Amino acid sequence: MAETQQDISAGRGRFDLTGRVAVVTGAGAGLGRSYALALAARGAKVVVNDLGSALDGAGGDASPADSVVEEIKAHGGEAIADYTSVATADGGEAIVKHAIETFGSIDILVNNAGNMRLSSFAKLDAHTIDDVLDVHLGGTFYVTKPAYMAMMQQKRGRIIFTTSGLGSFGIYGAGVYAAAKGGVHGLMTVLRLECERHGILVNAVSPMARTRMAAGDLYTELAPEFVGPEHVAPVVEYFASDECQTNGEVWSVGAGSISRLFIGRTEGYFKHPGNEGVLTPEDIAGNLSAIASATSFTEPATWPAEWQEVVAMFEAK
Repeated sequence: MAETQQDISAGRGRFDLTGRVAVVTGAGAGLGRSYALALAARGAKVVVNDLGSALDGAGGDASPADSVVEEIKAHGGEAIADYTSVATADGGEAIVKHAIETFGSIDILVNNAGNMRLSSFAKLDAHTIDDVLDVHLGGTFYVTKPAYMAMMQQKRGRIIFTTSGLGSFGIYGAGVYAAAKGGVHGLMTVLRLECERHGILVNAVSPMARTRMAAGDLYTELAPEFVGPEHVAPVVEYFASDECQTNGEVWSVGAGSISRLFIGRTEGYFKHPGNEGVLTPEDIAGNLSAIASATSFTEPATWPAEWQEVVAMFEAK
């Protein structure tokens, strides 16, 4: 890692982030640490935010954030530690205030902080779901809102969300986690429409990497050196840069692979309710293959755009 940082900082090129201020939440280990190191190597001043809690979110420890700050400084970068929880609105405001008071601005926000509690739905204790929702989904709202307001004043900013393949495609036992990540994606679909006129872009990374939150039997098919967080960090560097003009996309990243994830609408089946009669369950049962077929699909840019596709079919008949 040290050699990689030195090599990058020696020639930052068009991805030079000198003068930019980045906040990375959950940056004391794993993916967040890799993001913080990579952004610092590109010249950004980094706020290394980490509560230092256990995997389930309990407790706190300053040493993870401190360690990453020292690592950045050892390679000539600028960084400060922040130990505030992202799980409250006051916490989100405090994190952003810390960045602005120390470095003068906030230009890049990487919402990475997370925790994990696994349970089958049948065994789920519904009284504890806020422990996960408040960090992943709430934390994204809580830190992004004050950062967004500051970026609006600057007329410049890059916001990076963290979604997950668990939210997109599912896995047994991670219902609350997947729901939270699905909510993050929903927030991004709206924010992308509101932010661009202010010079702000928002994108999301869906990482595939071996960390303490993704240990166990995951990623055992490949050698450890191919599934580390450092293989995800370049996408965060790209999203954080002025070079990036992408807005509102989710990229699945890991082990050298980058793919865009998207929500599409199949061509489906249409029955004109005026000319052909009201849709019936019998119609649905007789046209399941057309409804499900993904051979022809669209990607509506907004919900009104989806509705206009229906209007167009209506008018065509």
